[in-house]
Amino acid sequence: MASQKLSVSQAIVKFLGNQYTVDQIGNETFRERTIPGMFGIFGHGNVAGMGQALRQYQELETDLMPYYQGRNEQAQVHQAVGYARHTRRRQTFAVTTSIGPGASNMVTGAALATTNRLPALLFPSDQFATRTPDPVLQQLERFDAGDVTVNDIFRPVSRYFDRVWRPEQLFSAMLNGMRVLTDPVETGAVTIALPQDVQAEVIDIPEEFLAPREWRIRRPEAEDSDIVAAAQFIRAAKKPVIIAGGGVHYAFAQDELKRFAEATGIPVAYTQAAVGVMDWDHELCLGAVGSTGSTASNALVREADLIIGIGTRYEDFTTASRTAFQNPQVKFVNINVASFDAYKNSSVVPVVADARKALIKLNEAVSGFTVSAEEAREIKAEKERWDKTVDDAFAECHRPLMSQNEIIGAVNEAMDERDVVVCAAGSLPGDLHKMWRVKDAYGYHVEYAYSCMGYEISGGLGVKRASLDVKDGRDVVVMVGDGSYLMMHTELVTAVAEGIKLITVLIQNHGYASIGALSESLGSQRFGTKYRKLDEATHSFDHGDKLPIDLATNAESLGARVIRVAPGESVREDLMNAVKEAKAAPEGSGPIVIHVESDPMLDAPSSESWWDVPVTAESELDSTAEAYKTYAGWKAAQRPLLG
Repeated sequence: MASQKLSVSQAIVKFLGNQYTVDQIGNETFRERTIPGMFGIFGHGNVAGMGQALRQYQELETDLMPYYQGRNEQAQVHQAVGYARHTRRRQTFAVTTSIGPGASNMVTGAALATTNRLPALLFPSDQFATRTPDPVLQQLERFDAGDVTVNDIFRPVSRYFDRVWRPEQLFSAMLNGMRVLTDPVETGAVTIALPQDVQAEVIDIPEEFLAPREWRIRRPEAEDSDIVAAAQFIRAAKKPVIIAGGGVHYAFAQDELKRFAEATGIPVAYTQAAVGVMDWDHELCLGAVGSTGSTASNALVREADLIIGIGTRYEDFTTASRTAFQNPQVKFVNINVASFDAYKNSSVVPVVADARKALIKLNEAVSGFTVSAEEAREIKAEKERWDKTVDDAFAECHRPLMSQNEIIGAVNEAMDERDVVVCAAGSLPGDLHKMWRVKDAYGYHVEYAYSCMGYEISGGLGVKRASLDVKDGRDVVVMVGDGSYLMMHTELVTAVAEGIKLITVLIQNHGYASIGALSESLGSQRFGTKYRKLDEATHSFDHGDKLPIDLATNAESLGARVIRVAPGESVREDLMNAVKEAKAAPEGSGPIVIHVESDPMLDAPSSESWWDVPVTAESELDSTAEAYKTYAGWKAAQRPLLG
């Protein structure tokens, strides 16, 4: 068998440059490079291994594995995840780090990728496999376990973990890693730890290992018996509702979902991951569901006798902590590529299949069925009620500071339908879920499975990279509060270095607005959520002067162009003009930050729903005692659905 003498790192780079994802959607076949590039921050551990390999091929085979420079290891993983979601899990990036803190900085990113079921390939460097110079700088020593390293913390947050102690282990590690990255059920973070001496070790690499290889995304058909059973429950239902999850997007099932809804009259509610599966103004689109949902979705789900879950994992915000489904006769038919999710909530018919393929069969099986005229009237009335609620929220006129509702409405109106909004944590994701009006399947990107503060700019940069690579002409607009911005804004520098036009709307509200509101509702009076100077007499941060933070100047110091929107009578128009001005900037001009202040005390419209966050049963604070009464009332409404 022909072979090449390569270092382990060189073999990894050459291998990855020849891996392709193949996907079949109907009559269309897609073939993309699974790993189009690699991020890396170099230190001892990878500088002479992966760093040398990337440098070598940058000269010898420029397009084999392009290297991209990041500023924070966690943020690099976020970029990979943002890219993966915009490419519908067909592609992602690899990340190489040094040992010690460089490696462990990626753990949050790995957890985010796995929780969101999005692929990311991680190469944390590790201590010497030979242990000859132990302990090296940044090495963790355990008195009881010589084979444990810092990188073992990746095990619970990775979908696949391996450590290449010997060069010969590289083959199985990489092939298993690629299998998981391209598997729609198993995908998540793939972590392959690389001891620093092994990275530089030379081995004979078979040509077969380095040859182009295709990884086909599996899209299983639904069993006919399951479709027949599901159709029977649908035909018997009086008040069916569809809950669409992110799996609809990953299956490219939006058109089939619309056809199914229109043929049957069954309305569609959607989770955070599924926003965009149906145009917001479609007559059967109820909008968001659950704790951050619309009153339309929650009213109809509350009385539903059949929930048809498609590509959803029923996260607690979706189920309003299992208070959403109040009909004692409610049943669940779940369509999901993962059996783990298909069987949830005591599903009477778990359909383990690709969502698009299942819907094609289900459309035929329920032909002729429609909801009653009375149910159709209720759907129409609830949708009209919610649409007016959002209209009123967007039309608020608080001055000199706008409410977050007004800011969302202004940005939404100023963006084009094909643009992408990106967010992750704070009060914005809930308010966006409720109110953001989307008419494009790619128009909404909110990371809410892990809801990681600091994802916004780095994840948004990953989305923009994907948009540029597929040349879809979309602007990417990140919406982020000051709390999340302060957590991680480093990748603005990356955007500056590469001239990437990433638009960021930075909302300054002098604290943690989301947790502040939650704290108040739970009787803790916004404790520890304000950015204030310390009052040493009471050791309190609640009542001091606002901190003199100038985040606009901070963004300018990183090289971003900044547009300041001043409070005042024309603030809404000024914000819209700022977004339009940023959109008009040419590609390649670098990042643009729009700075605007909001009033954090002005809430979004109520979802008429709930989220279970336990309240202390005994307290000397009257506010906590009152909050507990409310909590106890909602707890009584929880349904112990099995599974």
